[in-house]
Amino acid sequence: MAESIRRRRDPEARRRAIILAAAELIVEVGADGITHRMVAARANVPLGATTQYFDTLDHLRAAALRALADEVDARLDGVRIALAQRGASPAVIADLIAEGLDDADAVKADRAVVTAAIHDPRLRKLARHLSEQLVAFLEPTYGVDRATAAMIFIDGVMWSTQIRDTALDRTFIETVLTRILGMPETETTPGRTAAPSAP
Repeated sequence: MAESIRRRRDPEARRRAIILAAAELIVEVGADGITHRMVAARANVPLGATTQYFDTLDHLRAAALRALADEVDARLDGVRIALAQRGASPAVIADLIAEGLDDADAVKADRAVVTAAIHDPRLRKLARHLSEQLVAFLEPTYGVDRATAAMIFIDGVMWSTQIRDTALDRTFIETVLTRILGMPETETTPGRTAAPSAP
């Protein structure tokens, strides 16, 4: 009750709650499956509140998809910073995967987006963005083919986590990544740009 009263007094908080509810529902039922009534119920707001902030369902869907994209970009930015600071070795990548797998809600949302993307082109673009950025992070060090292979393996790790009751062992993940990635194709030194290693 207190939360509901607070949101009535804070229009921006209510708007955020509606967007969050719509984003959650898009992950669950797809962008075309949501309705104003469903979103209002999930956000715990009156039905009229959704149309007060969003004239049409298309406007609401767009806001929710932007919110999902922002969430993906925030996670990717954290990965990018970690790789830049710690290096892109298989051990570091395995650590980041293990840390990510500890966030069960994020794993569930990520897999739900990928599943829904099979039938929804709007979510497909979002799912591709995540994969493409992971490849882009690894490509300068390992080349596009090995970076792509590593991304496909990481995607499989995520699916395995959803299917099995326990996550894959971190040491196993590092071992497989080491076999996939091999030796870096480039080396960097502080203050210098990456250059191809000698043949």
